[in-house]
Amino acid sequence: MLIPHTMNDLRDGADLMPANGHDGQPTGHGQPPVDLLTAGWAEVQARLGEVALPKWRWQQVQQAIWRQGVQHISDLTTWPKALRAKLAEVAFLARPQISQQQVSQDGTIKWLLRLADGQEVECVFIPESDRGTLCVSSQVGCTLNCRFCHTGTQNLVRNLTAAEILGQVLLAKDVLGDWPADRPDRRLTNIVFMGMGEPLYNYDQVSAAVRRLLQEDGLNFSKRRVTLSTAGVVPMIARVGEELGISLAVSLHAARDVVRDEIVPLNRKYNIAELLAACRAYPSDRFRRITFEYVMLDGVNDSLEDARRLIGLLHKIPAKINLIPFNPWPGTNYRCSPPERIEEFADILWAAGLSAPIRTPRGSDILAACGQLKSASEKLRRSVTKKAEIEQVAE
Repeated sequence: MLIPHTMNDLRDGADLMPANGHDGQPTGHGQPPVDLLTAGWAEVQARLGEVALPKWRWQQVQQAIWRQGVQHISDLTTWPKALRAKLAEVAFLARPQISQQQVSQDGTIKWLLRLADGQEVECVFIPESDRGTLCVSSQVGCTLNCRFCHTGTQNLVRNLTAAEILGQVLLAKDVLGDWPADRPDRRLTNIVFMGMGEPLYNYDQVSAAVRRLLQEDGLNFSKRRVTLSTAGVVPMIARVGEELGISLAVSLHAARDVVRDEIVPLNRKYNIAELLAACRAYPSDRFRRITFEYVMLDGVNDSLEDARRLIGLLHKIPAKINLIPFNPWPGTNYRCSPPERIEEFADILWAAGLSAPIRTPRGSDILAACGQLKSASEKLRRSVTKKAEIEQVAE
């Protein structure tokens, strides 16, 4: 599949269908079909009934899906044709559908992905000289309503399943030509749960997806290359450290509760002191620090006193502070801090021994902030529907 190279290239996804869908109807054994991305050997065997599935056959399936990127059950060529047909009766293998795709002049790729029930989520690939990072979504919409976040303007519809989360990763590898999974020149090297939704409000499905990403017979990502970002669901942070041990990012965005209460409403439930106490207890080392995301909002959280306050707040936390120039979106009341103020802010943190890189804006020409493509798509559909209604009345 070729990726367009023109700036702001928006494509209709009609020719980019799921690899292999399923109507979800019960199988011949009276049970619903299972998704091979998350099903286990025993579960598939139970649906096959009298057809025996040796474990080595199941290992062939896993190898084909996770190492070779097979997209169709019919392409499991290590299986006899008759056995493939039996498997297709009780299980399915699918990708989300690409509804729209945009490619930025800086190489950032943003997909609007349509799920089996018609809901849509976003996924963004960010190429850099030393890595390629995929930002995945964990929910359709979001419940947190952070004031500066475009996704926060969209109501929470539902959680994603583990298979729908993993499907974003597999589809990205398909488009990037990143198979086999262990190829030395692979483009996708890092996964970040920083897309639509709060991952810790969908922990069971997110953790199931993460475990598959980490498994040696899965995609075999290093724990250091998978990052979960949270706005601060304090009671769940320890569980992430104990059960998953992946990298942690925290959407901090303010050094004072009075400010964070306003721009990150979750702070009213779990304040900064509680959040940072959980961060201090999170397992980390000198090679892996907690990343604190800090969007720079003009006149809101960017005073030099805020910078100095941050130094005290992050005492004894192995921390990296990503300073993010705010990327405005249609309808927002916030503005990005002036470049010179961001530089001054960063200088204060660096002088205190804190790593405080200023993130280079990526994909600004395609509105690559989370939720922007989905909002534009919904607005377009509403306008088309309205036009159709008007035309129908006119007739």
